[in-house]
Amino acid sequence: MFRNRDKLFCEMNPVFYAISTQKEICKRHVKNFVSKDKIAKEKLDDKLPNVISTRSSNLIKRGKGVDLKLQQNKAVNINLASKQINGIVIHPGEIFSFWQTVGKYTRRKGYKDGRVIERNVLKPGLGGGLCNLSNTIHWLIIHSPLEVVEFYKHSDALAPDEGERVPFSAGTSVSYNYIDYRFKNNTDQDVQLLVWCDDEKLHAELRSERQFPWKYELVEEGHCFKKENDKYYRVSKIYKNVIDRKTNKVLRKELILDNHSEVMYDYDLIPKDLIKE
Repeated sequence: MFRNRDKLFCEMNPVFYAISTQKEICKRHVKNFVSKDKIAKEKLDDKLPNVISTRSSNLIKRGKGVDLKLQQNKAVNINLASKQINGIVIHPGEIFSFWQTVGKYTRRKGYKDGRVIERNVLKPGLGGGLCNLSNTIHWLIIHSPLEVVEFYKHSDALAPDEGERVPFSAGTSVSYNYIDYRFKNNTDQDVQLLVWCDDEKLHAELRSERQFPWKYELVEEGHCFKKENDKYYRVSKIYKNVIDRKTNKVLRKELILDNHSEVMYDYDLIPKDLIKE
């Protein structure tokens, strides 16, 4: 990509950034068109019988420095996108694509300005908050035998933790349509993704036809905050344990994230006992 001294072409001007973004969107449309991947499309009203993993989280954060309007708009955006996903069935060999399922977000469809990260800066932007939805889906998938085939990360320190720290409570990035989130059903049975909103909460379930012989847990080690130059970062290693359902024996311990996330909120809100020199 063309550089002007130390700046990328897309960093020189907002217009150039928009041009670069549109170029990436067009490239992804072409890639999708020629791809031989089977993208999941079928939706069922009936739920598959077995629950693999489940998660609920608050849609709206409240607290110091939080823009409540952007939080409310985020909830609207997530609700709209969830309706496009809810009930989708991923048959064996098929791939779930976040953007090919949700489609493009527009004001005409009802999407609003939520909080987005652009060039590592938090700001208002159309469709803001959909990363929360993709992250919730990712949390379900890493608690399953399904294969993540496309994943992008942003900081998981966008806001102070609500209560006890939950690994992968944030951090999955999506941006229409070239920064996608995808997983593949590499098992021998159908799986189904359910996502819905009510009472300011996002709910999600991953279901299957039959129970798998494994269960899963996330383990975070070395969690702390470190100052590097004039910025703070959340640092940790997050592992996925694959456990035999009958014996409760850990069969494998897989490193799924070597976390180094810039803190994007007021440094005064970082727990002092978690700051390491």
